[in-house]
Amino acid sequence: MAITSTVGITHDAHLTVNGQVILTQVPQNVVISAAPSGSAFVGATSPTSSHRHVFSLGVFQGFNFVSLFRYKIWWMIPGFGTSGNEVPVETQMLLVEIKEKSVLLDEASESSSTQTFYVLLLPVLEGPFRASLQGTPSNELHFCVESGDPDVQTTQVSESVFINSGDNPFELIKNSIRILAAHKGTFSHLENKKMPAHLDWFGWCTWDAFYQDVTPEGIIEGLESFSEGGCVPRFLIVDDGWQDTVNEFVKEGEEHKEGTQFATRLRSIKENNKFRNLTSSNYTTLLEFISFVKEKYGLKYVYMWHALVGYWGGLLPSSEPLKKYDPKLVYPVQSPGNVGNLRDVAMDSIERYGIGLVNPDKIYDFYNDYHSYLASVNVDGVKVDVQNVVETIGSGYGGRVRLTSGYQRALEESVAKNFKNNNLICCMSHNSDSIFSSQKSAVGRASEDFMPREATSQTLHIASVSFNSLLLGEIVVPDWDMFHSKHDAADFHAASRAVGGCAVYASDKPGNHNFEILKKLVLSDGSILRARFAGRPTRDCLFKDPVMDGKSLLKIWNLNKLTGIVGVFNCQGAGNWPLKDNPSDMPTPEVISGRVSPNDVEYLDDISDDRWQGDCAVYAFNSGSLIKVPRTGNVEVSLGKLTCELFTICPVEVFDEGIQFAPIGLLDMYNSGGAVESLSSKTGPDGCNVTVKVRGCGRFGAYSSKKPRYCTVDAKKEEVAYNSEDGLLTVKLEGECRMKNIEFLY
Repeated sequence: MAITSTVGITHDAHLTVNGQVILTQVPQNVVISAAPSGSAFVGATSPTSSHRHVFSLGVFQGFNFVSLFRYKIWWMIPGFGTSGNEVPVETQMLLVEIKEKSVLLDEASESSSTQTFYVLLLPVLEGPFRASLQGTPSNELHFCVESGDPDVQTTQVSESVFINSGDNPFELIKNSIRILAAHKGTFSHLENKKMPAHLDWFGWCTWDAFYQDVTPEGIIEGLESFSEGGCVPRFLIVDDGWQDTVNEFVKEGEEHKEGTQFATRLRSIKENNKFRNLTSSNYTTLLEFISFVKEKYGLKYVYMWHALVGYWGGLLPSSEPLKKYDPKLVYPVQSPGNVGNLRDVAMDSIERYGIGLVNPDKIYDFYNDYHSYLASVNVDGVKVDVQNVVETIGSGYGGRVRLTSGYQRALEESVAKNFKNNNLICCMSHNSDSIFSSQKSAVGRASEDFMPREATSQTLHIASVSFNSLLLGEIVVPDWDMFHSKHDAADFHAASRAVGGCAVYASDKPGNHNFEILKKLVLSDGSILRARFAGRPTRDCLFKDPVMDGKSLLKIWNLNKLTGIVGVFNCQGAGNWPLKDNPSDMPTPEVISGRVSPNDVEYLDDISDDRWQGDCAVYAFNSGSLIKVPRTGNVEVSLGKLTCELFTICPVEVFDEGIQFAPIGLLDMYNSGGAVESLSSKTGPDGCNVTVKVRGCGRFGAYSSKKPRYCTVDAKKEEVAYNSEDGLLTVKLEGECRMKNIEFLY
């Protein structure tokens, strides 16, 4: 059932969507204008001019919703509730579940059924203004518009909140982002962006391995350590610690002053002494070092880290090499929204010590010079961090939106000019100013950092990324961040990356690896089996709190070329959401149970053909169990705290002679089905021949209703193992990690 939205305000001050009342007591100053495909924009008027307005939309209550809100200036997390008073400050997406009862009449009986549709409220950009949602104790839903510059004022807005509806929440969000991208022209949908090549290769980031103490020697030690374990990264991120910086607030010999590390400023665009004048017999310069590690360890891509403003504290205004960019010391001003949830120590420190801000008219020159230099020393791309800070320094520059969009445009143009393949990772950029200014950047961090030393943050990380991907995944490929392969939650994190559709990279310290886990993610050539989309919660999980309700498992779905995958995670009882306390009278069970169904995978019809009659083979990675179920059927799963299970779901196709077949993939890889490239069959005098193309090595598995007479791999006959009880067919794939042609003759 397709739904075309109809949004309006009735004479009795109700805002309705498709005839359903969503808001009551809508103020008279609220205005609605039509948008494409039956969607709408909401605005409001004020008798006074200001750079910041808070308008009421009316009373909101009685519907399940999930929100995405910034709990601190850099990052979003999800929120859950049923009324306006549960909508947090700085909400940047609100998805509402509407259940309608319909009565079906026929001659014999009268029955009722419940139909569900979804309403999306997205606060967006309008000229120099940026909007967000927030609730009140009286269940009013407000929207705030602000420019971030006292000189940029208005009395009215007309397109600050976008409203749309549909019966499929994923299609609703995707279509809404398409509409907004075309209408606003300030950003692009992901489908219109060029994908960086690093996404399909295993990587290593230096941050959690060394933090700012990274050195060339440490990088060599780490790459050597990976090499000895037979799992060599193909891309490297040299994170914070390589740049030429100075901390003016700590004199030599003085003790460190907490907070001043975020006031450290960039002194030049070249590397610091650790990466300059090197004394190895193999390299003496940064160029030689990068060329050496690429050649010796087979690295394809090396990225370097920098902040959007150069470094945390910007540029050093007194630096001779940087004076051409006219840096000026400015002091950030945080909006009420920035401090309305959790204050951030880094932002508070930057606010206190100031930023050496590049003249906005020269920001492209700065990026171009920086990136041109990096490209000259064989660097392939950049990770650009601390992006949201720009929203706090818009005063005097036309406001936060204009300054952010100018910086984003300059960054993207410089990356396009100096690096191949759009090699850019955006980070700390969860404000709508950045999200809706993303024209070319195709990868963005989707949650706060992986925190290896904070046990209570592990489940929050997985849940945050999956929910944030509802919005972010339509604009960028969500980056799930690095993780440690040797960690109490390593399997939990690794499995989530397999279903995330994201880059996979570790941050292991040299010699501190779990290669058993890594080799479930990484093929022997260093490539990964990346799923097609952003991993997001299944439809039945969207409005349930997977971290703190004490009963719900988190299910994340994705799609490969011929299979679906559902990751199930028990995130309960291992940590609390920020700003939210867990009631002491709600003990979390040791084990939580749930169900997985083929219907949990969206778009399953798109990867099958008319040979599929509805049954699916469901393979559980950890237990190794295989079961055939109808599309509407399900499989039970029970998980302890911080444990998970991955299910490969493959449509069972019926070939000639009644052969039922479903290629599962590489059974020892988390995303087994990511290895399957194609499936075909032909029938001749000798019988039915089923051909599967598979990438990689290891145990290949498939569901088969009977044992084939024989099997060949690249025309060479191979042994086949078959379990008649569950229909599991297995073949060992050996040799090089490349595409293999497997044929089964029945």
